[in-house]
Amino acid sequence: MVAFNQVNFIWPADCFTSLVMSCDAQTFSGPNMFAIASAAAQRKILFVTSEMSDYVQAGGLGEVSAALPRALRGACDVRVLIPGYPQVLAKHAGVEKVANLPAAGDIPACAIGRVARPDGLVVYIVICPELYDRPGTPYVDLLGEPWPDNDIRFARLSLAAADIACGFGESGWEPDNLHLNDWPSALAAGYLAWRGSHVPTLLTIHNLAYQGLFDTARMRSLAIPDSAFDVNGVEFYGKLSFLKAGLFYSSHLTTVSSTYANEITTPEFGCGLHGLLAERSNQGRLTGILNGIDESWGEEADSAGAGAEAWKSGHANQVRKDFDLALTRGPLFAIISRLVHQKGVDLAIETAETIIAHGGQLMVTGQGEPRFEEAVQSLVRRHRGMVGARIGFCAKEARRMFAGSDFLLMPSRFEPCGLSQMYAQKFGALPIAHRTGGLADTIEDGQTGFLFATPTANNLNGAIRRAFDAYTSSRRFTSMRRAAMARSFGWEASARRYDDVYRLAHAG
Repeated sequence: MVAFNQVNFIWPADCFTSLVMSCDAQTFSGPNMFAIASAAAQRKILFVTSEMSDYVQAGGLGEVSAALPRALRGACDVRVLIPGYPQVLAKHAGVEKVANLPAAGDIPACAIGRVARPDGLVVYIVICPELYDRPGTPYVDLLGEPWPDNDIRFARLSLAAADIACGFGESGWEPDNLHLNDWPSALAAGYLAWRGSHVPTLLTIHNLAYQGLFDTARMRSLAIPDSAFDVNGVEFYGKLSFLKAGLFYSSHLTTVSSTYANEITTPEFGCGLHGLLAERSNQGRLTGILNGIDESWGEEADSAGAGAEAWKSGHANQVRKDFDLALTRGPLFAIISRLVHQKGVDLAIETAETIIAHGGQLMVTGQGEPRFEEAVQSLVRRHRGMVGARIGFCAKEARRMFAGSDFLLMPSRFEPCGLSQMYAQKFGALPIAHRTGGLADTIEDGQTGFLFATPTANNLNGAIRRAFDAYTSSRRFTSMRRAAMARSFGWEASARRYDDVYRLAHAG
């Protein structure tokens, strides 16, 4: 059995929770963000997710799951469905149970609990201790190994979503649309289709590389009809694919940037699913909608105003001390990333010599593949005072790094959306990135950062040399920094587009 494949690194959830957006009503609702309809007239949306930064997070999905439902609340009655992990139940004493759902195949029965976050956001919890009451992250154990029953665990989440859509959830509340996210909830679209339900489903692809692949022998255990094992169904190169089920059966697909929506229809980025995705695109059923960030992140930088340069300099001196770097006048480069192949960390390590040779310094935080962790530590040993690193991740330190650095390296081989480049610009750190996915959509080359084509060390070196040229021209560098800090990456426009897609999916 192939469980949660290609997982190399999990960001600590407690750090991410403090790093991302504050989750209160004021942050995301905003005055007159949408024309507020009466509660009775609002479209009902069940947002189904395997992680949410209010509780537990393993990646960007957790941030989106905290932010997007709140951003939509002015237009929709949005409620979140999440597994009952220990981190979820620990936040809520005396959870009210509003439904009991039956077993199917080897998927055990469960209860549905209802809670409200401090800002009023309703969260439904899939209560099934035998599947979710475990240490570790949503997907792996404390040793980083995928749970062997991940297929059952996330089929339970998907089946609960389908049951609620069919009217078996809280009495008096049935969703008009299901909003599914990545492979852990994608199977819900299949369960609805096999029942003949016409509740519209939207599946958001946050990263196509994670597909939820399992052995075909698991079909009956997962209550999947034999007829569904077909190229027009759940079959993917002889395996059962949760994500393929979502792509095939969902009413509409979205992904997290316009460029990535185009890229995944090609063999290079389509992970073997490009044919189906190209068909959905041609049908008008694939839409790219850029993720947002918490704009309050940049308030500290915004308040610096005309004193932004002094503000940046103060933070730069502090992070140099934190990373045991010499106090120099050269530019300060940062890597804030999972240390994995997708992120192009090997390219960044190879070009570190260029940075140092030109008088720059490099600081790194993150963890991931042991070979990259060791390569980073080797750089530190060879270049004491010019390279500093912290293997691990802490949100407060990451924020200081954004505030103190002049440039952020993001040579990702592919990047569906990316958030770090947006945070960096709000803090006046110019991103240097591969022209792909959300990086291409959020960085203005030569204006708010530097983009390069084809992820090679030579091309990254070229972009770094361009960055040095800009840095040596005080007037140009200051202008670029101010332009970057003035960018807006809030959720309002994206929330409007999601609301439009819900309506489109329902009309279709």
